[in-house]
Amino acid sequence: MLVIVAPGQGSQTPGFLTPWLEEPAVRERLEALAAAASLDLVTHGTTSDAETIKDTAVAQPLIVSAGLATLPLVLDHDQVPQHVSATAGHSVGEITAAAIAGVLAPDDAMSFVRERGLGMAEAAALTPTGMSAVVGGDPAEVAASLDRHGLTPANMNGAGQVVAAGTMEQLAALEQEPPTRARVVPLPVAGAFHSHHMQPAVDRLTRHAEALAPQDPRVPLLSNADGQVVADGGEVLRRLIAQVAGPVRWDLTMEALLSMGVTGLIELPPAGTLVGLAKRGMRGVETLALKTPDDLDAAARMVREHGAA
Repeated sequence: MLVIVAPGQGSQTPGFLTPWLEEPAVRERLEALAAAASLDLVTHGTTSDAETIKDTAVAQPLIVSAGLATLPLVLDHDQVPQHVSATAGHSVGEITAAAIAGVLAPDDAMSFVRERGLGMAEAAALTPTGMSAVVGGDPAEVAASLDRHGLTPANMNGAGQVVAAGTMEQLAALEQEPPTRARVVPLPVAGAFHSHHMQPAVDRLTRHAEALAPQDPRVPLLSNADGQVVADGGEVLRRLIAQVAGPVRWDLTMEALLSMGVTGLIELPPAGTLVGLAKRGMRGVETLALKTPDDLDAAARMVREHGAA
């Protein structure tokens, strides 16, 4: 059983799309997606610096477009239901997954992620906030430490990693007083995502979603809120909106994929983060981080060996 997963914000690095744009079809698709997002995604994926692509309003459309522009090199639209047993995405990557599953058309996915990025950037500008990964430590002690500092466990990633969200002062206090046997690693994101600080973005997305017509998923789509398969397109859209201010439970998503019997996992660009978590939390599952076109032969082999058809 093959699953396609899409990463979230913080996975982007300067120039990560450069090798992909040597593929004419990828450039053509990226330019079309850029038009839908009203953003120069070619420049941001090739020459923009780290600070530019850290901007939430840039990072989120860039990450979603990267997945949608490169997936057809692995499987075209009609092949996805034949070979893919499930799809899921971490944070903003769930929009990529929703488009893969056919819930949102690519242009609608890009307009939605544009509004998401703008809304979250505006919310983040109200108060200086951010996120830090807490790696290791006793889970109960980590939870107590976050609570003591007034932080939200925004991403429960499994494999001994929790991402805390809150004000910069709260995060600095956590870094100065980390839980026992835990490391606190600041993340390159521009706000306290998946926390109450993002409520203004929820309101903005709710208004935007009124113009969308979501379809039911054509392949099983797992929600990162609880790891459950969501079969109704309207419910997928409601969850995409709610997740902006709610925690990501990637730990539950990985558990659900294991229980489904998944044997192969391909992560779309900008790949690496979710494969790293899967190697620790989904032992026995073959993984592939699709980083450059050099990985396409390995992806084709995984489709043959793990694909449903």
